[in-house]
Amino acid sequence: MFTGIVEELGEIVAIEHLGDASRFQVRGPVVTEGAKHGDSIAVNGVCLTVVDLIEDAEGTRFSADVMAETLDRSSLGALDVGSRVNLERPMALGGRLGGHIVQGHVDGTGAIVDRKLSEHWEIMKISLPAELSRYVVEKGSITVDGISLTVVDAGFDYFTVSLIPTTLALTTLGVKQAGDPVNLEVDVLAKYVERLMGRDNGPQGNGSQVDALRNNALRNNGLRNNGLLDNGTQDKEATA
Repeated sequence: MFTGIVEELGEIVAIEHLGDASRFQVRGPVVTEGAKHGDSIAVNGVCLTVVDLIEDAEGTRFSADVMAETLDRSSLGALDVGSRVNLERPMALGGRLGGHIVQGHVDGTGAIVDRKLSEHWEIMKISLPAELSRYVVEKGSITVDGISLTVVDAGFDYFTVSLIPTTLALTTLGVKQAGDPVNLEVDVLAKYVERLMGRDNGPQGNGSQVDALRNNALRNNGLRNNGLLDNGTQDKEATA
């Protein structure tokens, strides 16, 4: 289990294609300290297993095999030699949960839509696959390229996050541009809640209680922002 607190910006130093898989060599002296064969390291939010550790004059790097399915479902397939990546070791037993519970299992990919600079932070808009939208809510948690972030605003096909200078300086989001892909992992607790509520398993999820609640919340939020719904009316609908 990870927390979404990036420990180090690593670098892809080699990629070896092995038919239906690829072997990545990643330089990361911080996350490889004390590491051994079989350990897990999250690379841009994807949990990978260390298969080899190599020492050289520039520091320690590790190798990890990435299956074709992982390359297809994540943005790792778009990486090249020289690409910077977010690295994190699993949380130690008894350690502090600085972000939120992150499994390292990517649910899908989005893309940077827009970046807006403010005086002390930056607002980033990211596209969202439709099948993941029901798990993303305002003030909820989401993992973007392995970074635990708080959702500022959520729509049906996008969400926004606010990035402080520290996040921009210490992660890959500081250099991402519009159109660049990012790995997304939604909050696993939302998935458990959905299952416990007996969500309909139809292909579009039609008729699920979770979808109905989310759709109603988004509709009310839009009406309220346009002055067509006051808080009292919203509260009555929510408790009806």
